[in-house]
Amino acid sequence: MSRYEAVIGLEVHAHLQTASKMFCGCSTAFGRPPNTHVCPVCLGFPGALPVLNRAAVDCGIRAALALGCHVNETSIFARKNYFYPDLPKGYQISQYEHPLASEGAIEFVGPAGRRRVGITRVHLEEDAGKSLHEGFADSDRKTYVDFNRSGTPLIEIVTEPDLRSAADASEFFSRLRAMLVWLGVNDGNMEEGSLRCDANVSLRPAGASALGTKVEVKNLNSFRFLQKALEHEIDRQADVLAGGGRVVQETRLWDSATGVTISMRSKEEAHDYRYFPEPDLPPLVVAPARVEAIAREMPELPDRRRERFVAEYALPEYDATQLTESRELADFFETAVRAGAAPKAAGNWMMGELARALNASGRDITASPVGPDRLAALLGLVDKGTISGAMAKGVFETMFSSGRSADDIVREEGLSQIDDQAQIAGLIAEVLDRHADAVTQYRAGKTATFGFLVGQVMKAAAGKANPKRVNELLKRMLEVG
Repeated sequence: MSRYEAVIGLEVHAHLQTASKMFCGCSTAFGRPPNTHVCPVCLGFPGALPVLNRAAVDCGIRAALALGCHVNETSIFARKNYFYPDLPKGYQISQYEHPLASEGAIEFVGPAGRRRVGITRVHLEEDAGKSLHEGFADSDRKTYVDFNRSGTPLIEIVTEPDLRSAADASEFFSRLRAMLVWLGVNDGNMEEGSLRCDANVSLRPAGASALGTKVEVKNLNSFRFLQKALEHEIDRQADVLAGGGRVVQETRLWDSATGVTISMRSKEEAHDYRYFPEPDLPPLVVAPARVEAIAREMPELPDRRRERFVAEYALPEYDATQLTESRELADFFETAVRAGAAPKAAGNWMMGELARALNASGRDITASPVGPDRLAALLGLVDKGTISGAMAKGVFETMFSSGRSADDIVREEGLSQIDDQAQIAGLIAEVLDRHADAVTQYRAGKTATFGFLVGQVMKAAAGKANPKRVNELLKRMLEVG
């Protein structure tokens, strides 16, 4: 591969989070019985006319703005003609020469350093149905078709060929998914097909500017599959070229079971689809005022929020990255801080105890029994010395399982930390009397016995003594004696 450079561009298809389909009122809900969310419009019955879903257009505009694209005032729907069993009309309503938006970019730090990937276009289209090739008694002889997905709103995000490695492509796809989910544009569920990716890859001699012959790898629905498929395809093309062969322009499929790409068909060109303007839909006109209104309502984007967490809360870069993995996680953190929690402590608890409890219970942050205000109240008890950090973990477990507040648990179970100096000194005196040998060893220079004595004092206090106070008083009493 030192002789060649990979050139990669992606085409990402993202279902838009709308209640109804792109051109009709049928539900977009996933997992319903086959062919129950259909009507004459999405089945392509003669005489049934499409009506554009306004919410889908707004979702597309949000995504385009987040990608730094120019939203075109006028875009035009077109018919993309091809024949496949799951395409009920015999064509797909999409956009071609005049897309919704164009000329954007995403910057990110990948395995090879900072990357800028240009966005060629963002356009609206409807999804096809789904062919079912297995799961039936006669699947060896027949293919079944479910049209529930037919007409589901999509945006297609097409990148410039700016990616140079499979790892960078996977990282870009991951960042794009996070952004779309953050915006509420897409649910990010790749297993259900809500987000999938086609990859175009070619090789050229290292240092050359002309592009090689492009191969498309279709329908990749995970970051891992995208990376593995590209790694294999890059190696395959390199072997072909090194052997004096010629790479053929084609469409290939990734077989995850065997770890290879398989030839599917020759690659179509735009003219093969016989695009022409959709006669049943007028041009889509998006007034600048509408774009401005959507821009004003846009949330702070993940990278900007991560940078602000570092600057405003003095968080390490790692913590800020973890806490901005989702918009809900970032909101939880900031709500806890506004409720009085120290930023670093709140972040540590969210990435530690709270994350473990949520994972064990199969919940996400939105369903946490311990909300941000209650987490802040728990950390406040630690700060005031009411309970120790070790005690707080037990209190948290009870909060998570019962839904009770930290104050209630500490009061009702008598968990307040012992901080009274005289009371702790009395406990220390009793421990020193019972363990005279350890005291003698400490005073003879064997300071390792100090930890043993601390443990005995904490045991005598049933774990409720303030550890800092115990350490201070014990050292003083040992030295005085």
